[in-house]
Amino acid sequence: MPTPPADPPVSAVCERLRSEGVDVVRVSYPDLIGVDRGRDVLLDVLPAAMEHGLAFCRAVYHTSPMGDVVPVQGGLEAGLPDISVVPDLSSLTALPWEPHAAWCIGEAFAPGGEPAPEAPRTVVRRVAERISALGYELACGPELEFFVCEQAPDGRWRRYADDPGNVYVVGRKGDPQGLLLDLLRQLRDAGLQVTAANHEFSPGQFEINLGHSGLVDAADRSFRLKSAVQEIARQRGLLATFMAKPFNDEGGSGFHVHVSVNEAGRNVFGDPGGPDGLSAVGRHAIGGVLAHARALSALLNPTVNSHKRFGPDTLAPWLVDWGLDHRSAMVRVPPERGPGARMEIRLGDATANPYLAMAAVGAAVCLGIADKIEPGETLEGYGYDPGRAQILPMRLGEALDALEADGELADILGGYFVSSFLAYKRNEIERFERYVTDWEFREYAYHL
Repeated sequence: MPTPPADPPVSAVCERLRSEGVDVVRVSYPDLIGVDRGRDVLLDVLPAAMEHGLAFCRAVYHTSPMGDVVPVQGGLEAGLPDISVVPDLSSLTALPWEPHAAWCIGEAFAPGGEPAPEAPRTVVRRVAERISALGYELACGPELEFFVCEQAPDGRWRRYADDPGNVYVVGRKGDPQGLLLDLLRQLRDAGLQVTAANHEFSPGQFEINLGHSGLVDAADRSFRLKSAVQEIARQRGLLATFMAKPFNDEGGSGFHVHVSVNEAGRNVFGDPGGPDGLSAVGRHAIGGVLAHARALSALLNPTVNSHKRFGPDTLAPWLVDWGLDHRSAMVRVPPERGPGARMEIRLGDATANPYLAMAAVGAAVCLGIADKIEPGETLEGYGYDPGRAQILPMRLGEALDALEADGELADILGGYFVSSFLAYKRNEIERFERYVTDWEFREYAYHL
């Protein structure tokens, strides 16, 4: 059987939870696209779940949002074997929106007992170990944007509080139900280390920020935040969506990650004597992200919808570039230096699986530091001139091709994972290209 993660003794955990009135533990883990899969386990059964694991069909990693099993290695051709998911009790938190329940992350193991190589948490752990081997650790502070929708009388979903100009407003003006304050408090009580929340640029769009922590923990908290926001919204009859660009008449939702590099517990991203106040390590970290940006896009912009968020004058990046406190750049370096020195990677959209997004960023940083990649000149002035920098992939297929061609990045992420991800996502493109859209009917049916 798989070896459980290094957890507190299960008997002590059960005794504590029982004294707190908890009788159910929710065990969650991410599938390949970041959907929260799992099982609710009665507290009396938790010791057995720790000893034997919870069995799930391995094809859960290869199941589309429409419920189709995509032909990916380890699935249909292998007879649909099980994986074993073991609760990681060190990740145990409260579950404030479900009375008498607690919540933890599950660690997935393959049929042979080794960590499942396609499991997103396995991938980000692998990357963190590679960075640690260089003598560094990353501190990551995620920012996630999302839209909230309410159901119209005809059953369609429409934007919640659909009024313009509410960016950065607080209170009931842009949030008549007080949803955002409720989210912020419940996420805090769930131990997710949220720091702040605000109304974003578009009607019905919001952002929640998380505090900095290590690569794996930041991924855990981002995954849980997305799951929690959607679940709390459902309890109010609302739909919270992290879709990259759900509406034609508004911009998209980003997943920005602030990243610094620590050595022996100290932030070494900045250097008062270095160019632009950055250390060599900091510059190399930026250089790695730029050098591998096109491959990163496959993991940070992972749907056929994702690339509709990009383009000139969109408040989203369009080019492979970096700048000092420049929000048009793909990599922005905020003005803080010293302990606050960092980069903000603005490439990702909110559909990205947090584990894979963090893993991809970490792998690029690792390569940048190891290869001493310089980032080149900073962006100044207008940020959408394609004559001065390479354009990011504008189609998912283009991004997948870039990931497949980037052998260095794939080596750090793991070959089994990369081949599984590519097969899954190319199937998504095939299904989309066969589907007749509303746009096609509107464009062609009457005149042609």
